[in-house]
Amino acid sequence: MPRVVVISPPFHSHAAPMSVLGAALREEGAEVTLACAPAFADLAERRGLRFAELTVTRNANTGVAERTAQAGSETARLREFLEATREGAVPALLAQARHRAADMLADPNGILEAVRETDRQLRPDWYVVDQLSYPVTLSMHCLELPYATFCPGHPSYIPTEPDSYFGLPRSWPEAVRPAPDDLDELREAVVENDRAFTRSFRDVARRWAPHLADVERAFALCSAKAVVFNYPSLPNLPPPPGRAAAIYAGHCTVAARPAGADETWRAVATRLTSGGRPLVLVAFGTFLSARHDVLRTVAEAVLTRTDASVIVSAGDRVAELSRSPVLAAASPDRLHLGDVVPQQELLTHCTVMVHHGGNNSFTECVAAGVPSLVLPFSSDQFAIAHDVERSGLGTALDPNSAGPAAIAAAIERLVSTNGEQSRGWAREVLAAGPRYAARRLLDVMAPATR
Repeated sequence: MPRVVVISPPFHSHAAPMSVLGAALREEGAEVTLACAPAFADLAERRGLRFAELTVTRNANTGVAERTAQAGSETARLREFLEATREGAVPALLAQARHRAADMLADPNGILEAVRETDRQLRPDWYVVDQLSYPVTLSMHCLELPYATFCPGHPSYIPTEPDSYFGLPRSWPEAVRPAPDDLDELREAVVENDRAFTRSFRDVARRWAPHLADVERAFALCSAKAVVFNYPSLPNLPPPPGRAAAIYAGHCTVAARPAGADETWRAVATRLTSGGRPLVLVAFGTFLSARHDVLRTVAEAVLTRTDASVIVSAGDRVAELSRSPVLAAASPDRLHLGDVVPQQELLTHCTVMVHHGGNNSFTECVAAGVPSLVLPFSSDQFAIAHDVERSGLGTALDPNSAGPAAIAAAIERLVSTNGEQSRGWAREVLAAGPRYAARRLLDVMAPATR
């Protein structure tokens, strides 16, 4: 029985799919430990995994970013990022680039020591490491530990082409195409980040492992054995890393119950869909629920310009949304506001989902056969929105400029398709999934077992 340690950063959007992959590895015969911050011990227990305390970043997000206790200046950085999203795609990406430049490799020596101590205590045969946990990947490299890479976002997060850079979207949806001058400014920032990050990696590696060759590109460093992409194998994706086995999991979600959500949420869904009304789910993930202005616009568009009902996942912004005259006057038969909703379970009752283009929301929609209206704000969301459009899985609009008429028209078009193309992709994606990825991973990593 191989012993595997899954190392996740303390972000719910990363730990959740990694814990699902860990559970699949356990079901395939491995002994699996989730190594993460203490707040995620209950997640390990729910998935039937062992737990080891290991904090690999000072940032955190346990479910709703605004209510998660943050260290030091992280709250101010979160606010700066959210304000930048109001200015548009490039300002948001530039804000992320600035934060990345200021915190390229926080405490790499301390994290390396912590990883080495974890390895001494647990002695796993190999690891699964989140690709965005760069200090952990660097630790694997320096300590020469066997590991597989888990890519939690769009496959372009691992730059494999000469002109590709982390932080510069590989592709854009039709509704969000920055001006050439803005793209030039963004490219300059991410290229400098790439160079500076690689210099930092090399400095640490030369101290801890001077016998190893220099890292060529820090953002591209990943396992030479296997990379698990939490993504469907869609056409026109970037080429995977050359030496590693590329495993496209399609999705890393738990199997939805046949009846969908629990009794309370089933009652909500039944009420909202009475009379055959379509149901629209609106959720912007754990960070972007703070953009309650866009949540409000979408909800008002559904209520005033379509016959559909709507569920809104509002995070800490339920009170702000409730002050909208349209939402305040809405019938409970057409509107439900919640702080956190069981998104995956509710998708079994929904006709359309409006989301930000986060990887988990996208893959959950694909697995459920539900078309998406994507309103991308930052990160890899633009590339995912492009893939949604190209694959016929939905459409995308600019969250800062799309008005109620455009939003309602897009939703009505998606309702009229009845999700036919999405269901076709769902069959393919469900044929893969975490159990498939676990089996492939165990086969590939078996020779690496120490």
